[in-house]
Amino acid sequence: MTQIAIERVVTEAQFQEFADLPVRLHGHGRHVPLLQPVLHAWWTGHFPQAEHGPVGFFLARREGAAVGRICLHHNHLFDDKIGAEAQLFGLCEFADAEVLAALLGTVEREARAAARTCLVGPVALLPNQTGGVITSGFGERGFMDSPWNPDYYPTAYESLGCTRIFAGATWICENFDNLDPATTFRFDDARLAAEGLNVRRASRWRLGRDLESMRAVLNTAFAVLPYYTQISASDLAAQTDGLEVLLDEALFLQLFKHDEPVAFVLAVPDISEFVMARGGRLGMRDQLALVATRRRYRTDAILIIKGTHPDAQGKGYLTLLSRELLRGLQAGDYRRLRSTFVEDANAGSAAQYERMGGRPLHETTFYRKEIR
Repeated sequence: MTQIAIERVVTEAQFQEFADLPVRLHGHGRHVPLLQPVLHAWWTGHFPQAEHGPVGFFLARREGAAVGRICLHHNHLFDDKIGAEAQLFGLCEFADAEVLAALLGTVEREARAAARTCLVGPVALLPNQTGGVITSGFGERGFMDSPWNPDYYPTAYESLGCTRIFAGATWICENFDNLDPATTFRFDDARLAAEGLNVRRASRWRLGRDLESMRAVLNTAFAVLPYYTQISASDLAAQTDGLEVLLDEALFLQLFKHDEPVAFVLAVPDISEFVMARGGRLGMRDQLALVATRRRYRTDAILIIKGTHPDAQGKGYLTLLSRELLRGLQAGDYRRLRSTFVEDANAGSAAQYERMGGRPLHETTFYRKEIR
């Protein structure tokens, strides 16, 4: 057995190896890399969640060649959520199970030194941001804010005593151009005036305000989910930085009731193929290229998140927004809509995709391992 060495990433050259490793391991076409400016901000500590502690980057080498990577981090809000001291890990890529064993060995040593009781991951930096492992659909490409990995990943994790948590699936809707929005998502428009309802599209010029009103509903609506931690204004700003360039105003919709936000749906054009082609790089030249070619990326869209305030649930408000979203997709000549993962327990959310003829794309899971 060849020895595997684990090293902390401390130089820019190591960072670039870390960033480029997924393409080296998996090739082009399925894995969508995280944007390198985001990675660099995490590595250098220039991101809002740095108040919870640093993010450590590590590379695994076999005979000098990089064959794996992982990051380690901690968030006390997540500890409070699950009722345990959790060592979080993420950005985990590996050539084989032997490499994963070495990487998780490093995670466990770090966790023991910090008196943590379990490992949870892969999350970057939290389950409600991005991460996870796909357990089916390996032949389907990944997309922004969702995982993709080869078929040996789940077996490798589970052979090391990791157990599945927060299981769910990503979704894809295709061939919806012939659907009638009014019959697919039935809603009595007489209720709009009677209940003081107003559907508003987002605007590039007031995007900050639109995102902040969405955040108020989001944190309240998702508070009951077992993996969700509250998103601060600075977190949301960092996660949506640059959205104004990408935004299709017809795909970011909010429902107001007597001028108070009660529901929202946020979808964006899918630039995954652009990001894959650039290897996650998004320097000034890349940004200019994206702006110049963004019309090419208006065939597919990604539904990032949707929700309804708990006091307004069960009234069909998300059905109304789904109807208007479908109209926006059809007007924009989109051919496909993909959705980030929906937990298996959330059947109501999945039903919206089923009405559009959707199907699960990738089954997904996160993993937990107790430290004994």
